[in-house]
Amino acid sequence: MENFDCKKKDLLEKPQLILGYFNSVARRYDMMNTLLSFGIHHVWKRTAVRMLGLNSGDRVLDVCGGTGDLAILAAGDAGPSGHVTVYDFSSAMINAGRHKKTYLSDLKHVGYVQGDAQLISFHDRSFDAAMVGFGIRNVIDMKKGFEEIYRILKPGGKMMCLEFSKPSAPLFRLLYDLYSFYIIPFLGKAIVGSKQAYTHLPESIRNFPLPDELTDILKHIGFSHITHRKLTNGIAVIYLAKKD
Repeated sequence: MENFDCKKKDLLEKPQLILGYFNSVARRYDMMNTLLSFGIHHVWKRTAVRMLGLNSGDRVLDVCGGTGDLAILAAGDAGPSGHVTVYDFSSAMINAGRHKKTYLSDLKHVGYVQGDAQLISFHDRSFDAAMVGFGIRNVIDMKKGFEEIYRILKPGGKMMCLEFSKPSAPLFRLLYDLYSFYIIPFLGKAIVGSKQAYTHLPESIRNFPLPDELTDILKHIGFSHITHRKLTNGIAVIYLAKKD
């Protein structure tokens, strides 16, 4: 009974811990992403949204949308006749991105909703496309998060997931682990004042399914036409899938 109670307590406390991490780093989140990735995360995101292949007029949901980088790119593709919704559980992250300067002159077709990815507050079959970038691994029940994405997509709707993974080359993986587990937390403490938030980052990456494993999860949920593309020796992976 004690072990069960401890696990139950962990599940109840973990969402609040993760929320606390994101709230604490929200103001400098974009700057840290650029610093820690040497700016390459912008290339990854542009590639991912381009591969999603949005059409003018599409309704798009950006799950775990954070400060809205993906949403802004999607808004450019969906155009003024489309609509993109940033959906995130951290109001601090949403507020940090709400007034971000962008290449778009008008962001009236971008909306913001605070909510839980495990219980998305939209009706079934509401969106033409959905995307989640570097966020699904922070959802306590990742499978439930993907099931909710599947639910809100229209038949024929497309899903894109951009997520960290483990580098393919052994030597590169070793160097990446050293960077992730030692340098990143040090910089998080020095620049943002939160070592814990940037210790959680590599730990969450290590626990995330590998591409073949995630493909099986998506198939089980009901997605079809599932493909993935590794970026920068597998540091990040773009997953594409469709709802029939």
